[in-house]
Amino acid sequence: MSLLALLQKRIKAHGPLTIADYMSLCLQHSEFGYYIRNDPFGTKGDFTTAPEISQIFGELIGAWLAAQWQESGKAGAALVEPGPGRGTLMADILRATRHVPGFHDSISVHLVETSPTLKKIQWKTLAGKHHDLHWHNDLHSIPKKPLLFVANEFFDALPIRQFLHSKKSGWQERVVTLDERGSLAFGFIAAKPPAALKKLPVSDELYEYSEDSQQVMQHIAKHIVKHSGAALIIDYGYIRGTHGDTLQAVKAHNFYDLLKEPGTADLSAHVDFEALAHVAQEAGASTYPIVTQGMLLLRLGAEIRAQALSKTARGEEKSSILSGYARLTSPDAMGDLFKALCITHPGHPHPPGF
Repeated sequence: MSLLALLQKRIKAHGPLTIADYMSLCLQHSEFGYYIRNDPFGTKGDFTTAPEISQIFGELIGAWLAAQWQESGKAGAALVEPGPGRGTLMADILRATRHVPGFHDSISVHLVETSPTLKKIQWKTLAGKHHDLHWHNDLHSIPKKPLLFVANEFFDALPIRQFLHSKKSGWQERVVTLDERGSLAFGFIAAKPPAALKKLPVSDELYEYSEDSQQVMQHIAKHIVKHSGAALIIDYGYIRGTHGDTLQAVKAHNFYDLLKEPGTADLSAHVDFEALAHVAQEAGASTYPIVTQGMLLLRLGAEIRAQALSKTARGEEKSSILSGYARLTSPDAMGDLFKALCITHPGHPHPPGF
């Protein structure tokens, strides 16, 4: 049986699926989930993330995390990355910080991953890189000590719901249902919106809401408030506002039909950074003005690092370094589309880059 057949059976028996339920099943189904059985990263996969584009990304993030550890009093800390892909970012972080006095001895490394396939790849990537590596199925089992948290392209894969508010029909929720032929199709049903959306105006545009993202952020922020530390979230999304349809499917580096062959393409949506910052603030954590990825990397020294690497490189290697740097920072590439949010303990000094 395929995931498509399972979804059709479930909808016939229990009615339409919310977009959140559809995303969860497509990405995380125990047998057919996209992330459970695939390695989607890199040129041979479906998409490429910043750590795979250039080592500069992970090196600068590593230096940033080490600085937060120093500002926190050099206490023993948990270095945590959810959705670590192939482990490339963590490998670069550990390589870039291996000469920071006391850092590696003071931290334990924790990767939050549900995919057996990706866990094996991460183990191969990180074997021998640190003496204290751990894997978790969720964030609730990470140790209760100061947190150094980094999430790159993690929140965009968390499920969203979509709502429409019209004068004629009131509040409706977008769902996945079956058409007259029994094929998957989008539809709308009358629904009660989350409290956060009730005050929003009547509009012909969709409003997106991610309860999963807010729950994750609340957990992280409460941990930091109680145990100290800092978190850095980098993803594509918008600084404020929740309107518009941003749900997308990607396969082989191209956009793909959202309802075609469920479980075979990556599903994601733009991250509402303003909503995440608000949740962190309500939990008592400090937040800072959201910046673009390009701005953050440039403030952390990306141009200087690119120049240093390219000085000793030749030919294709030099070209790759410079093109990778440009792709990460240029406004017309990833530089403006991707944003960065930092949250810290209330007593933490202002972090670099923000």
